[in-house]
Amino acid sequence: MSDTEKKKKAVNVVILRSYPKVILFYPLMILTFIAWPIQWALDGNAVDGTVLAYVWFIFFFSNLFMMAFDFSSTKFFVLIMAIVIVLLILIFLVFPNISISLGGLAIPLNMPYGFYMIMALVLLFILGFVLISCQFNYYKVERNEIYHKSGIFSTAERIPTKSLRLKKEIPDVFEFFVLRAGSITLMPGHGEVIHLSTVLNINNKQEKIDDMLSHIHVEIDELDT
Repeated sequence: MSDTEKKKKAVNVVILRSYPKVILFYPLMILTFIAWPIQWALDGNAVDGTVLAYVWFIFFFSNLFMMAFDFSSTKFFVLIMAIVIVLLILIFLVFPNISISLGGLAIPLNMPYGFYMIMALVLLFILGFVLISCQFNYYKVERNEIYHKSGIFSTAERIPTKSLRLKKEIPDVFEFFVLRAGSITLMPGHGEVIHLSTVLNINNKQEKIDDMLSHIHVEIDELDT
């Protein structure tokens, strides 16, 4: 089979799934699973795990901050990210170690390994449930129709792809940086407009659909001649 035939076969079907924003917590889940055994080892050797706790909370607040807002400009995203990181480092690493006039009170942040264990399992459960539920809610774009599947026992909806138009957007630079995610709007000639807000690997999906639609247009033009 030639490369051209493989490419043509690869774009016969494109699956589109829109994920909730909680999927952006997957880096925090990975960090928590790493911190869990590290803190367990530190507890076993009676070693202070304050630095690890600071790193985890800095990561947590940064992740939460980026989920709360959309950053449409790369420069603005980098600027805000730098400001947030500097502030968090000052709050968690510098200020607690400075004796101030209010009695020099400094509260060390040290979490037991049980905290990381529970957080890791909770994040794993939530993200796992999200991934499983999204397997039963998707749009399958084919050459002649859009097939919408929602739920395990629901009735499927079929929409013809004739006069289909596609609009891709990257409303959040952070989502694109972490998951290559963006939004896709499908505008069929008949039926309602379909908007998918968080589609993973957005550029690859768009290229495949564009290639599929271009083949459809070529076939229609050949039939008209």
